[in-house]
Amino acid sequence: MTLVLPPLYAILDPEQTKGCAPESVLRQLLDGGVKILQLRVKALAPRDFCALARAVRAQTRAAGCQLIVNDRIDIALACDADGVHLGQEDLPLGVGKKLMGRKIVGISTHDVGQAKEAEQNGADYIGFGPMFGTATKDTGFSARGLAMLQEIRAAVKIPIVAIGGITEQNVQQVWQTGADSAAIISDILGSHDITAKTKRIVALRVNR
Repeated sequence: MTLVLPPLYAILDPEQTKGCAPESVLRQLLDGGVKILQLRVKALAPRDFCALARAVRAQTRAAGCQLIVNDRIDIALACDADGVHLGQEDLPLGVGKKLMGRKIVGISTHDVGQAKEAEQNGADYIGFGPMFGTATKDTGFSARGLAMLQEIRAAVKIPIVAIGGITEQNVQQVWQTGADSAAIISDILGSHDITAKTKRIVALRVNR
């Protein structure tokens, strides 16, 4: 059964919350209508990451929001997340699928070859980017752009989450080109009113 993703794929990264408590930012995201959220943590010790993940799991479950943990299968399983998102340098996709069982496994891709390989190896969805470049993560890749997104859409049937430099101003282009969902980080987390910003972005897809 093909995974159906909501149009906005939120990412909660404590390093991007400008000193605000992650739980507070999460509440604002959920109040804005987020239905899938990735928890991305790079700087916390495993024990602290696990504690945060369990707190985030409790909030997301109460709000009917799916939780995806970035990179860490152990943390995803420990907090009973809905899935995990892997990078190209993380555990192989096949290993991730075996460990996660029936849960969601997504993987980052940067070109058509990686996208096709991900689909063939059983990924539930792919992340694709960076679309327009990004200031929140050093990917080592140049901006991919809408033309390559269009190529990816023609090459695979599984859902695509576009990521990298996506904002309220350009997200509709990303959806229209073929992304099922758009991951937006700095444009939302840097907003003075995260809930209002999130609601506006969600409404763009609903009202188009």
